Amino acid sequence: MRLLVANANTTPAITEACAAAARAAAAPGTEIVPATPRFGPAVISSRAENVIAGHALLELLAEHAGKVDACLLAVSHDTALEAARQMMPCPVVGMTEAACLAGCMVGGRFGLVTFGGIETYRELVARHGLSSRLAGLAGVSATPHDAVADPEGVGVKVLAAVADLAAQGADSVVLAGAALAGFDRLLQARAPVALLDGMACGVRMAEMLVSLRLPKPRTGSYAACAGRASLDLSPALAALLRG
Repeated sequence: MRLLVANANTTPAITEACAAAARAAAAPGTEIVPATPRFGPAVISSRAENVIAGHALLELLAEHAGKVDACLLAVSHDTALEAARQMMPCPVVGMTEAACLAGCMVGGRFGLVTFGGIETYRELVARHGLSSRLAGLAGVSATPHDAVADPEGVGVKVLAAVADLAAQGADSVVLAGAALAGFDRLLQARAPVALLDGMACGVRMAEMLVSLRLPKPRTGSYAACAGRASLDLSPALAALLRG
């Protein structure tokens, strides 16, 4: 199968880190197709940037519609996930949703660690219907660029946050941040609980969904768009809205 790993920001190093983590988790025969948007924020760290990135991401996905078997959103905010699921003719998986769902199968409650602010992740977990399974959230004083430049230094901060979350009752911890892709392998031996990488969890869930061959809904809010007019969108995106 061909799996599109779609970054939602415009930093190629993050796309490459996500693709490497995806390849490490993929089953034999799964081809990882990494992609970066043509416009948008360098790193998503605000509500405004997340909305802008949503447009860029949908345009990117539209260019690959019909050419891949599944899509994995390599963005920890699960940017535009619901819209992408409606729009694309194949399964679409959000990396943080996948890791949180895996956390629900590892133990009773999971924690989540990310860069900086945590409130948008609290909202994201609630949107996925998993608030009752969340033990706690932690934000480390580092940036995605720091994670790329100094993974060991950022890893020390992440491990401290993981220990705090475990003390709060987390049976596993989601590493929420595309720039943290692969940090589970770097840190697991030193962590007191399972570390869940959204890329690894997302790849495996995408492979499962493809193997199940489930049909897309033909009715309801996730049914594909048809006959929708638009102005100045990319040709591929406009075509998907027309149906």
